[in-house]
Amino acid sequence: MSPQTALLLTLLAPLATAAGIAFFLRRQGGLAAACSVGAASVLCAGAFIAISARGDGAVTASWEWLSFGEFKVSMGFLFDDVAATMLAMVSFVGLLIHIFSLGYMKTDKSRARFFGGLSIFMFSMTGIVLADNLIMIFVFWELVGFSSYMLIGHYLETEEAKAASKKAFIVNRIGDLGFLVGIVTAYWHFGTTDLVAMEQITNAHPGLVNATIAAFLMCGFIGKSAQFPLHVWLPDAMAGPTPVSALIHAATMVAAGVYFLIRIVFLFPVEVLDFVAWLGTAVAVYAGFCAYAQNDIKRILAYSTLSQLGYMAAAFGLGYPGVALFHLITHAFFKALLFLGAGSVIHGCHHEQDIFKMGGLLKRMPVTAITFAIGVLALCGVYGLAGFYSKDAILIAGGLGKTPIFILLTLGAFLTAGYMGRLFWVAFLGEPKSDAASHAKESPPSMVVPLVILAGLSIVGGMIQLWPDSLGGLIRYDLDHLHHAEGYAAMHYKVLIFGTAAWVVGLFAALFFYGAGAKEDRLAHKAPAVFGFLKARLWFDELYGFYVAKVQDRIAALLSFLDIFLLKGLIVRGSAGLVALLGLGARSLHVGNIHAYVFWFLGGLLLFWAFAGGLL
Repeated sequence: MSPQTALLLTLLAPLATAAGIAFFLRRQGGLAAACSVGAASVLCAGAFIAISARGDGAVTASWEWLSFGEFKVSMGFLFDDVAATMLAMVSFVGLLIHIFSLGYMKTDKSRARFFGGLSIFMFSMTGIVLADNLIMIFVFWELVGFSSYMLIGHYLETEEAKAASKKAFIVNRIGDLGFLVGIVTAYWHFGTTDLVAMEQITNAHPGLVNATIAAFLMCGFIGKSAQFPLHVWLPDAMAGPTPVSALIHAATMVAAGVYFLIRIVFLFPVEVLDFVAWLGTAVAVYAGFCAYAQNDIKRILAYSTLSQLGYMAAAFGLGYPGVALFHLITHAFFKALLFLGAGSVIHGCHHEQDIFKMGGLLKRMPVTAITFAIGVLALCGVYGLAGFYSKDAILIAGGLGKTPIFILLTLGAFLTAGYMGRLFWVAFLGEPKSDAASHAKESPPSMVVPLVILAGLSIVGGMIQLWPDSLGGLIRYDLDHLHHAEGYAAMHYKVLIFGTAAWVVGLFAALFFYGAGAKEDRLAHKAPAVFGFLKARLWFDELYGFYVAKVQDRIAALLSFLDIFLLKGLIVRGSAGLVALLGLGARSLHVGNIHAYVFWFLGGLLLFWAFAGGLL
C-alpha cells in the first residue's frame, strides 16, 4: 500500500464509521469508533514507516476539487515530520480516549450520537493535520467547529449545555471570519493558497511577507485556541461529556490553532511574532489566576488548558515553533490524563464535580489518584517528567529573548503548581465531604487502563531521544538551535533553579493554605475581595453581555427599522405604489371615446410645438 493510499484511508476511516453508526450501529457504535481510530493509528504508522524507509522527505498528493475559470480549489496531503508528529499524537491519544469512553458513556442513552460525533471530529482533525492548502484547512476547520458544537451540547436536556455549545460556535465564528479574510488576502497576494508554494515564494522574496495577512490568519488561532479576547468559550465548553473535554478541548482541537501557526510560520513578520508572544504570555498568567476561583474540577483544568496554550503561543512568538510543537505533544499526554482522571473521579463520585465535596479519594480510587498525581507533577514541570522538558525549553527561550516574558511565564509556572496542588490536596486527601465521595469506588478497567498508559507517556513522553529518528524533526531542530544559542548554559541553570522553586513553592504553599481535604475554600473566606475579583475573570462575559445588549442589539434594531420602513416600506413598496399610481393615471386616459383621443392628440402636438420652438 502506498503512503498516499494509507493517508487517504486514515482520513476516511472515521467518516465511514460515523456513517455506519448513523445507519447501522446504534448500539455498538462505541466499539466501531474505537476500532476505526485504532485502524487509523495503524495506517498512520504504516505511512510513516514507508516514508522513513524511502527517506525522500514529505509525501504530497493533490486532487482538483472545484474549478471556477482560472481559480481552482484542490484537496491534498502534506505529510512531513510536523504532520506525522501531530497525527501520531491525535490518533493514539484519540484511541485511548475512545477506549475510556466505552466505560464512561456505557449507560448514556445517546451514546451512538456521542460516538458518531467523535468519529466526525477525528475525520475533521485528521483533515486539518494533513491539509496542504489554506482552503482545505478552513473546510476541515469548520467541520471541527461543528463537531465541537455538537459534542458540547450532547446533554440536550440541560440549559447549560445548550448555552455553552452556542457560545462556543458563535465565538469561534468571529475568529473564523478573520481567518477567511486572511485566506482571501493571501490568495490575492501570492496567487495561491498552497502551503509549499507560499513558503517557496516567501523564501525567494522575503519582502512579500505581509503583516496584514499574518494578522488575519492569526484570528483563526485566537478563536480555536481560546486566546484573548475570544477565550471565553472554553471554560463553558466543560458542559460536554468529560471525554469530549479531554479529546477536543484539551489535547487536540484547541491545539489545532497552534499547529496551524506552525504550518504558516513563514508568513509571520517579526512584529506579529512579538504580538503572539506577548498575547500568549498574558493568557498564561491570566488563566492561572482565574483557576483559583473555580471549584468545578473540569473548569480548573479548562483554565489550565488556557494557560498552557498561552505557553505554546509564547514559544511560537519567541521564534521557536518546534518548541511550541514539543509542548503541544507533551501537554496532550498529561492534560488528556488529567481530564480522563477527572472523568474517572466524576464517574466514581456519581457525577459530583465540586472538589470541596470530594476528599479521601486516594484511599477509594488509588489508581485514579496516583495517575492523576503523575499528571499534576508533569503539568507543574517536575524534573524528569514530560512537562519539564517542554516547559523549561519555553522558559529558556523567554529568558534568552525577552526577560519580562521569562518572569511572567515563571509566575505562570508558580500559579500552575498552586492551583493544581489545591485541586489534588482538596479532592484526594483528607476525609470524604459528601455521601458521593464516601461511596466512591475505582473505575472499571476500560477507564483505568488508558489512565495508566497516559501516565506512562506523561513520564517518558518528553524524552525526545526515545522518539523515532524521523519523528519530531522540527522539534529536534529548534531544541538544537536553542541549545547552541548564546547564553544558553547560564539561562539553563537559572531556569532549573527558578522552575524548580516555582513548583515546589506552589505545591506546598497550596497545601499550607488550603490544607489536606479542606471542607471550604479558604481564599473565599479569608480574602473575599480577592476571590471575587478572580471569579469575575476581568468581567469579560459581562462586557460582552453589555456590548450585545446595549450596542449590538440597538444597532440591530435600527437596521431592522431601516429595513422595514425605508427599504421595504418606502423604496420597495413605495416605488411599487408609485408605478401603480402612474398606471392608474395612464389607464384613466383610455376612456374609449374618439373625441377624447383627438383632444389629447392635439394637446400633445401643441406641447411638442411649444417645446421645439423654445417657448417651454
